[in-house]
Amino acid sequence: MASDAGTVNILRGITLDIAAGEIAAVVGPSGAGKSSLMMVAGGLERATSGLVEVAGRDLGRLGDDDRARLRRDYIGIVFQGFHLIPTMTALENVALPLEFAGHGDAFDLARAALERVGLGHRIGHYPAQLSGGEQQRVAVARAFVGQPKLMLADEPTGNLDGATGKQVMDLLFEMARAHGTTLVLITHDMGLAERCDRVLRIADGLLVADQRMRPAALAAQ
Repeated sequence: MASDAGTVNILRGITLDIAAGEIAAVVGPSGAGKSSLMMVAGGLERATSGLVEVAGRDLGRLGDDDRARLRRDYIGIVFQGFHLIPTMTALENVALPLEFAGHGDAFDLARAALERVGLGHRIGHYPAQLSGGEQQRVAVARAFVGQPKLMLADEPTGNLDGATGKQVMDLLFEMARAHGTTLVLITHDMGLAERCDRVLRIADGLLVADQRMRPAALAAQ
């Protein structure tokens, strides 16, 4: 990354493979490079060197439009701050990526996704009319509605209280297991990290530890 002080190497030495269907937590101190790793993996930032491959595609070879299409078709993202469109209802927020992808049944699929996360009775509500936990469940429904191969979640419970955060994480784990989706979770909560198949520790842009909690095949059972 370029700055007035010159090039800053945020990620400096990471070699990492995450298997299909695996759930991995990324932990480490603030500024370690966790969010940068997610941004690069999601094609939101371009790596200046090295190989980044998602679903068999080399992101470095893709232009902006092709990376956007890859995100649309293969990647779901849940942010700490929800990132819902305030002028759209819950149903419209969830249907939006399907509409971009040209699905004729976008609203039917969105309605089913909201029912899956327990919000079938809130489909006509706007984000400002929803609690934080409900907004994050809308964001989870939106991220999963296209059945992505890769789900990226950056501190998804950071703006929620403990009980609500647990409900959201239970939902994320349940849906990832049900769809066989690879889930990469950035978190400061070690209790939450230990529920994952692997715990990846990042420090100063380096992968300093890779602890397997249990085999992905067993975790999926």
